[in-house]
Amino acid sequence: MLKDDGVTYHQYVTELTYLLFLKMAEETEQEDKLPEGYKWKDLVEKPAPDRLEHYRLMLIYLGSHGNRQVQEIYANASSFIKKPTTLSSLVTNIDELDWYSAKEEGLGDLYEGLLQKNANEKKSGAGQYFTPRVLINAMVELMQPQIGEVIQDPAAGTGGFLIAANHYLREQTDIFSLSEVEFNTYKNKTFFGMEHVQDTHRLAMMNMMLHGLDSDAPESGMIYGDTLSPQGQTLPKSDLILTNPPFGSKKGGGLPTRDDFTYPTSNKQLAFLQHIYRGLKPGGRAAVVLPDNVLFESNTGKDIRKDLMEKCDLHTILRLPTGIFYAQGVKTNVLFFTRGKKDTGNTKEVWVFDLRTNMPSFGKTTPLTKDHFTEFVKEFGNDPYGKVKRKDLGEEGRFRKFSRKHIEERDESLDISWLKDDSLEDAADLPVPDFLAREAMVELEGAIGDLNNILVELGVEEVE
Repeated sequence: MLKDDGVTYHQYVTELTYLLFLKMAEETEQEDKLPEGYKWKDLVEKPAPDRLEHYRLMLIYLGSHGNRQVQEIYANASSFIKKPTTLSSLVTNIDELDWYSAKEEGLGDLYEGLLQKNANEKKSGAGQYFTPRVLINAMVELMQPQIGEVIQDPAAGTGGFLIAANHYLREQTDIFSLSEVEFNTYKNKTFFGMEHVQDTHRLAMMNMMLHGLDSDAPESGMIYGDTLSPQGQTLPKSDLILTNPPFGSKKGGGLPTRDDFTYPTSNKQLAFLQHIYRGLKPGGRAAVVLPDNVLFESNTGKDIRKDLMEKCDLHTILRLPTGIFYAQGVKTNVLFFTRGKKDTGNTKEVWVFDLRTNMPSFGKTTPLTKDHFTEFVKEFGNDPYGKVKRKDLGEEGRFRKFSRKHIEERDESLDISWLKDDSLEDAADLPVPDFLAREAMVELEGAIGDLNNILVELGVEEVE
């Protein structure tokens, strides 16, 4: 119905968020957050021909009235709906839903399904904010969040990491058995996220709310702001950071406006990496998705890697397969590290798990599943600090250990691979021109991945 009115999927999810928030406030008896005359029943009671005009005025008004949560959901809001009949049909359909059943099924999960569909629509560009849920769940499971910890995502997107961490906590702990002080800490001093794209922040707030993570404290929860500006310095020191920072360079090539980074750089992922390891409490841990260039970039990149390995125990790197993110060909890794009690000599060895070589090319036809992480989760071991005894699987295995001295001899490069690529092995028997063509194709795929990183940053649709 909305598609016929020219509304894209991204616009649809945003539009639905505005309407869902009003209806949810009514259903959960939280309408005191909304100003009088701007509630769900006020919209429903308007005559159908006047409803669209009233709705547009509501969006503007709610952007500057009501509590903080209301104002942030409706900040700079505008409707994409053009026909009064379209809005009326939408309002009627939402009003007629069996809300008891919807809540039983898990409204948060339903909403997250919409966010995933939105991420899969290339035109929306939302895929860069949506980390595959199976990857998020694996990272959370390995990091084992605990009640009473401060958990942060400085590049929160639609809030997936924080929601998964909360789901893990609730599975491990009966939160309703907590004391009043413990429950207040859990509700208002546990989850901290920052997102600087307003539309994405809006979706994140709704996602958090539907999962019961709306904080009463103004300085916690999902904060609208730029982590690479002085706002990022207001995020608290954390016990656990889980994140997938944006890739690419800062728009215009300028440096972050923060003045507390030892190594200023316009490269976003390197700037975020500094924020992360500087933002951990002593003994705090992190799991971070980062592109390949963080592992080998020279100059400032090399300095930041050295600083990371001095201040933290970078105990594990997971080399992810290609095709699992919005831009095809983008090569990424998960870095697992623990902040040391002192600031020097913390990394003694780095374990690298290669989940990329001789893996299928993932995408719509071959989705990434939990089973793909089974071997890694087993070899990682049941310790979020990577201190368990591990077995080096050698040149034929996917998990290997490299000493700090070995990395130093590699000019501090962590871009380590050792498995033979079967596709190139098979190609060795081809005539020379075909073999060279196969090698060139591998190089080209890598170049397209780098190009897509830039295109994602510019908001341009990826190339095939």
